Amino acid sequence: MVQSIALVRLQFLAELKDLALTTTQRRGNISYDAALDDPATGRLLIAERWADQEALSSHLDAEETKAFVARWQGRMRGDVRKFDASNERRLSD
Repeated sequence: MVQSIALVRLQFLAELKDLALTTTQRRGNISYDAALDDPATGRLLIAERWADQEALSSHLDAEETKAFVARWQGRMRGDVRKFDASNERRLSD
C-alpha cells in the first residue's frame, strides 16, 4: 500500500512538472511555481501569475490542462484561490 501511494505521488509530480514546463511557455504566463509543502501528506503549494484574465482562461481551457485535471481529479483535492494584485512595486519603494 505505501509503495503504491509513493508511486502515484511520483507519477503525479512527474506529470505536474511536464504541465509546468508547458504552462511557462504559454502567452501571458509570468510564473508557475510548485513546492512540496508537506511530504507526509503530499500537499503542494502552487502559485501561478498571469498577465490578465484572458491568459489565465486560455491556460485553463488548454487541452493539456484539462487532461491533467481529468487524470487526477478523483485522486486530489484542491483549494484554489485567486488573488488580484495592484500597485506592484519594489520592496524598498
